[in-house]
Formats: sequence, C-alpha cells, structure tokens
Amino acid sequence: MAHDFPLFGDFPTPDEPSELTRAAVLAAVEARLLTAFGEPAGRASVTFLGADRIEVLRFGPDTDALVRYATLGMSAAPMADPSAAVADPVRGPRAELVLSVRGGRDEVLRTLATFAATPQVEGLVVAPGGSLDLGAPLWPGAPFTSVLVAEPGGLVEDLELAEPAEPVRFLPLLPMTPNEAAFKRVQGAEALQERWLRHGTDLRDPQRRAVPLD
Repeated sequence: MAHDFPLFGDFPTPDEPSELTRAAVLAAVEARLLTAFGEPAGRASVTFLGADRIEVLRFGPDTDALVRYATLGMSAAPMADPSAAVADPVRGPRAELVLSVRGGRDEVLRTLATFAATPQVEGLVVAPGGSLDLGAPLWPGAPFTSVLVAEPGGLVEDLELAEPAEPVRFLPLLPMTPNEAAFKRVQGAEALQERWLRHGTDLRDPQRRAVPLD
C-alpha cells in the first residue's frame, strides 16, 4: 500500500472525485463534523493501493485538552456485505470513525486511516459492538492494540442522505488493551463496557491501565 501522509498544516486540495455523488456525500460529512467540533486544527491523508483516499481531520484541543480525530472518506460508498455476490453502489451502511484522546496523539492518524479503509480493502462492515485490531500499538508507546466500535449519536448526529441511501453514522472508537480485547471476544462488548462503567474508566486517557477483569 502506498502512503501519502504529510504533517499537519497546509494541505493540497484533493483531486476532484469522479462521481458527483461521492463529492456531495463527503462535503456534507465534512460540514457535519465542522458543525459538531468547529474548524479542524489540521488534516492529513493516506492512500491505499486500489482504494480511495482517506483523510483524517484533527479537532482541538478544547477546554479540557481533549483532541478529536475524525475520518473523512469511509462514507463515500456504502459498506458491502462480504457474502453478497454484487456490491450495491447506493444501499448499505455508511460510517466515519471518531477517536477522542486527552492531550492528543497525532501518530494515531495512520491507524485511523487504516481502520477507515478496511471496508474497501478487506470487505469488512464496521458496526457498533465490533472491534478493529491493528496488531500493534495504536500509536508509539500506546498500551492499546485495538478499538471497540461504540454506538453513534453521542458526539455527532447521524447525517441523513437522500433515499435509498442509508444515513452516515459517526462511530466512536474506544481503545482496548490486549487483555480487554480478549475479554470482549469471550464475554462480549456489553460486558466490557459494563466493567469500564463500574470502575469509572477514563477511556480518553492515552496511558490508562486495563480495567480489572477478574
């Protein structure tokens, strides 16, 4: 895969998409993100061989030094059921990913772009309750190697599209340690989230310890 990942700052305007529908969807998605989080502090992009470009926007820090990262490009096309013989170009779930990190960790941008490209590259449908595993730290020195995909609606409202297209949902990502990921695989996402809630876990802490799982 080929990478194009400049530092934050001035970023060249992407090439015009070949389909107006794709351009319209991404313009609406970016407008929704700006409504929710304000103007981005920067953006970067990565291009995977055989897939469309994925951008990652950085918002913050806000008053409590919280930085939010949001993907832009995953929702350009619906995610297809990998068992389907032919992918529907209009119908199907659409989503973007949002990660909140206290203090920010800009190295996570590559990871987010990788996760956002999985529907195109691997035919994966990303949905709440699922997980995405990088197989390595989410950023250098991170105690997390995967994320839990949480329910949408809390940070950014769903973006309605013209029927028959489904709305774009903005899915929060919750970093998991390897032990938490193993617990989730056996006990399920709800059981892990209950543990986090019971112990008052700050899921935005970039160096938090794993929640007790005994």
